[in-house]
Amino acid sequence: MVTTTKKIPYSMTHHPLFEARIEREYGACLLPAILLGCFLCAPVTAQERENERASTHLLAAETALEQHEYKRAAAEYRLAAKFSSTAQTAKQATRVAYSYGFSEDALASARRWVELDHDSDEALLYVAQLELRIGKLRDARRSFRTLLNRGGREPGKKLLTFIPFLAQEDAQDAYKLMRELAKPYRDSAQAHYAVAVMALQAEDSDGAGKAASKAIEIDPEWLKPHLLYARSLLLGGDADAAIDYVARLIGDDADADPAARLELAIMYLSAGRDDDAMSQVNQILLEQPSRTDALRLMAIINFRLGHMDAATDDFQDLLSSGRFTMDALYYLARIADRHKQPVRAIEFYTQIASGPNAVVSQRRASGLIAAQGDEEAALAHLQQFGEAHPNHMIAMIQAQAQLLASLDRYPEALQTYDRVVSYRPEQEGVLLGRAELLVRMDRVDAAIVDYRKAIKLFPDSAAVLNALGYTLADRTARFAEASRLIRKALKIEPDSPAIIDSYGWVLYKQGKFERALSQLQRAYSLLRDGEVAAHIVATLVKLERMDEARQVLAAAESESPDNPLLKSLREREFAPNPD
Repeated sequence: MVTTTKKIPYSMTHHPLFEARIEREYGACLLPAILLGCFLCAPVTAQERENERASTHLLAAETALEQHEYKRAAAEYRLAAKFSSTAQTAKQATRVAYSYGFSEDALASARRWVELDHDSDEALLYVAQLELRIGKLRDARRSFRTLLNRGGREPGKKLLTFIPFLAQEDAQDAYKLMRELAKPYRDSAQAHYAVAVMALQAEDSDGAGKAASKAIEIDPEWLKPHLLYARSLLLGGDADAAIDYVARLIGDDADADPAARLELAIMYLSAGRDDDAMSQVNQILLEQPSRTDALRLMAIINFRLGHMDAATDDFQDLLSSGRFTMDALYYLARIADRHKQPVRAIEFYTQIASGPNAVVSQRRASGLIAAQGDEEAALAHLQQFGEAHPNHMIAMIQAQAQLLASLDRYPEALQTYDRVVSYRPEQEGVLLGRAELLVRMDRVDAAIVDYRKAIKLFPDSAAVLNALGYTLADRTARFAEASRLIRKALKIEPDSPAIIDSYGWVLYKQGKFERALSQLQRAYSLLRDGEVAAHIVATLVKLERMDEARQVLAAAESESPDNPLLKSLREREFAPNPD
């Protein structure tokens, strides 16, 4: 028998008269089943769909991280933040993208975080800093001002808390932003001091001096503006005036503020007066033996003076104190490196996880590991360090490319460089590194294409201009263009030994040997480099000054015994005649 059932609209199932009718006609036992079926058929809400999409993107992001696809991970996290209704997801997305240096993704996620948690200062600070990093100065100013106007400490003091974040960004943009933020607070010594700090970072000695002077005028007892004013004098090239200013602050007071003595010691170091610097440090430690900033400076002075045993003891003491740990590890690693103790050096280098020396230390550690014959372990170290410290991951991939190139594993190096370029398509050092690798692979035309792309992005970069100019001079016959590029680079950095060497080499290629020799000798006086020495020797040979050429070559070989250019030059020009 065929039966038919009436279709009941879902909206009716919640009506009490309908429920009573069902119970009366079909019995109470049928009602739960019908209601359950209706529940299962309930339409998914828009928010539920959004949350499902967020979960999908979160899973994709985590998978991408596991597969070392960092850019894809940041993009998936950004989409997860976009569709999620929880601030925690946006926070996670922001931190991941920020750590790996994908600023656009980080900014989008941070803005979503602010939408979901309006009162979060951390979220707004991420937004403000990323806006500044990307170059959205007007937006950054608005975001930082919002932070300033929120409750808590007074605006002048709050500006001081912005300094560590602004110091990570472009110096000129950060200085401009700080000046604008500080304008309403003309009576605040802290505001003027904050401007002075950023002016100093932007290498505006006049601006730093004026802002520091205003801070001193408002609060003459506050020491920091006085010390910063002295630094502005030092930056302006007047070391004597800077030293005199701080010395007068100290006067004959044996109990003078140790911070002033420490500043004076640093200025003495800058002026090459190491003994005077050590005298100030000793005075501090005599009065306050536990002062670790003075111990750190004393250790650095001993290192500079070549007193390696004393420096080692000082840095070991510093390490034991738990202060300035990364500095202590770095110098202990360098001392071990100098003493040809690779295992000890590696032990110290690999522990340097933060600070300005972290990347260079891991590169050196990997080089030492490779030199011991384990290339794969060296590459694995860089990968593992990057995974443990995501903020250094892209730098570690670049270090892998550089290591592979140094091991003559060119195809792998190029593949790795391509990966770095996909992450940092507009980073000068990455583009130059890839182009230099192409030159080493004898793919000169491809390298020149890359150099020209870099010049379009960085038309006023002396490094880029010089790189293309030198390549044209060394590997092609386009000497006129090479000369033009190198001379332009020299106008930007007139005292760069690398660029002076390039100019000497293009003069050599043009047959202007006397002029070339003058430039090359100047470059060598600034930088005792094997390649520059090889250029001088080649020029002396052209001038038929063979005795001088031999002397320069022998001296250079004693300093750089493994330099391939010097070896090639000796074999080519000075090999014994078999006849």
